[in-house]
Amino acid sequence: MASSEQPRIQWLGRWGFMLAATGSAVGLGNIWKFPYITGEYGGGAFVLVYLACIFAVGVPVMMSEIAFGRRGRGSPIDAIRRVVNESGRSSAWSLLGWMAMLCGFLILSFYVVVAGWSFSYLWKMLTGGLAGTSVDDMAAVFGANNANPLNLGFWSTLVTLITMVIVGKGVQEGIEKNVGWMMPGLVIMLLLLIVFGIFSGGFGDAVSFLFSFKAGSLSSEGMLAALGHAFFTLSLASGAILTYGSYLPKSASIGRTTISVAIADTAVALMAGLAIFPVIFANGMDPGEGPGLIFMSLPLAFQAMPLGTLFGILFFAMLSMAALTSSISMVEATVSWLCDNKGFSRRSAAWSTGIVLWLISTAAMLSFNLGADWTLAGKTFFDWLDYITSRWMMPLGGLGTVVLAGFVLKNETFRAELGLSPLPYTLWLAMVRYVSPLGILVIFADALGLYTVTFSAHWPWLLLILLAMMVLGELFSPRLKQALTKR
Repeated sequence: MASSEQPRIQWLGRWGFMLAATGSAVGLGNIWKFPYITGEYGGGAFVLVYLACIFAVGVPVMMSEIAFGRRGRGSPIDAIRRVVNESGRSSAWSLLGWMAMLCGFLILSFYVVVAGWSFSYLWKMLTGGLAGTSVDDMAAVFGANNANPLNLGFWSTLVTLITMVIVGKGVQEGIEKNVGWMMPGLVIMLLLLIVFGIFSGGFGDAVSFLFSFKAGSLSSEGMLAALGHAFFTLSLASGAILTYGSYLPKSASIGRTTISVAIADTAVALMAGLAIFPVIFANGMDPGEGPGLIFMSLPLAFQAMPLGTLFGILFFAMLSMAALTSSISMVEATVSWLCDNKGFSRRSAAWSTGIVLWLISTAAMLSFNLGADWTLAGKTFFDWLDYITSRWMMPLGGLGTVVLAGFVLKNETFRAELGLSPLPYTLWLAMVRYVSPLGILVIFADALGLYTVTFSAHWPWLLLILLAMMVLGELFSPRLKQALTKR
């Protein structure tokens, strides 16, 4: 039986996949990092570059991952192995699936700690535990929250438990059903916060901060920030999107679905900026504080505003929901693999994974208190998890995915799965063979601190010239001419 015909539970529809994939992409980084770097690097100019990076790097990689998942109908390991076997290639390529699955699991093991901050602040907002008169007071609250291992451990454990309960119920009853109300709920809360911001007195400043076209502010550093965020925000190379793609019905268009997810992810990030920055500007605070904006400045601002407690509760509920939709996606690859290969029931796979996850996340949580001095090469356990996954595993996994899709597999495999007409397919193939790998290599070099050594101030122009030469050359190659003309 062909791998794509193997029985496997599927999303009830394209909308279910879209909500789940968007939920995976929309995380804590969207709520604070994207609005902040947008304002810092040129507003509307940065958004345009970011969108170009999304469609040049993120979308082709995401389409490839979804195609691998749907073609292989399995966990990242099984799906990649089936697809490469279909093309007569070595099963060793399934190591990419192992790396993606492990990457998602390791990210989640420290992500639940950060997600626990959101839940703990929601509780503090509900119970009046966020009292303070200055940013220093709020910094002390944040420090005390992390210094207590029982407190921090409780909230990270709660995130783990909720995640496993939802995932344990299955794809349709657990993930699709819960994400089906979480994502609309998140958007509704964002809209309410935006309305609140319109009347706060700082909305005009927020719009100017986010959308003024300041091309002079867009440096090469800003272009790197756009490129890096475009890759990481879509949950690529972590096994999440590939596994979600394995549940996608055959009738759904991978191209249209991927573009919809990319647009929705960007829209939510911009809406978050319109919700957060009016409150910050109305209270005369600094919008460039990164994570401190969420856990120090905003609580203080909500405290000083009419109905601030209500909207503070709304904000941290939204933040907790965004964290939860991401954590659900990151564990699904592991649970899927245990069910498919080890004979686990859905619930036993979820709880077995949850126990291991809890043990590793507890070690990560202790990096903020009892284990703060347990370092290796100056990094805590939490720092090492972040470093290994974001700087090594994700870029390597993304690079391996596009090389496999663009150069190794038979042309017919992805042509059949993507279902694109000749011209869009040719564009995808050119992107996945040249544009995406170049972008990922630049991200990799920057993440490893090699950017200043390997690139001059004129690197964008040099890359564009090199890219144009390669794409033009490839457009006239036999393979792409065949792809363009074959119907």
